[in-house]
Amino acid sequence: MALVTRNALKGGRKIALLTSLGIVSGLLVWTVASALGLAILLEANAFAFTAVKLAGAAYLTFLGARALVSNWRHAAAESKLPTNHISIIRVNSPYAQGLLTNILNPKIAILFTSLIPQFITPGSSVTSDSVELAGIFVIMGLAWLIAFSFLAGSSRNLIRLPKVRRLVDTLTGFVLIGLGIKVAMETM
Repeated sequence: MALVTRNALKGGRKIALLTSLGIVSGLLVWTVASALGLAILLEANAFAFTAVKLAGAAYLTFLGARALVSNWRHAAAESKLPTNHISIIRVNSPYAQGLLTNILNPKIAILFTSLIPQFITPGSSVTSDSVELAGIFVIMGLAWLIAFSFLAGSSRNLIRLPKVRRLVDTLTGFVLIGLGIKVAMETM
């Protein structure tokens, strides 16, 4: 949510929607990983879980630090993402930010391995039930993120003052860094 908010305030609805699509694409990756049993391996292997957790924490911290550095350099206007040409493929694109943030989130792996299996009907196909339930989760996430992207994108017009924008960037930077530290400190 912090990433979608930050990107919406910097670039508007289109940027927020691309970030949201990246997040949902990450959910689709976890859906496939869950169906293939990879998420269960991640949950069972403490080293793999820790590696993904630390990579996710590092990425969140990186995004937060980058927001703070950009803010401190008073480069808000220069770092604004262009709205006329947006590349989804760039590693720094809003889509890639959302995708990487979600793929590197080990809590999603746990969700797909511990919550979803509770709702699988005994005697049915575990893979098809998992994919169906994960699909429902993805659709709900997409609906929520689209609505939130429009709301956050609309707020952009209210935050045109440089002081307010710097405050929002600073708060978002600290929130992302805090989330990165929190993720790094958590145990399975």
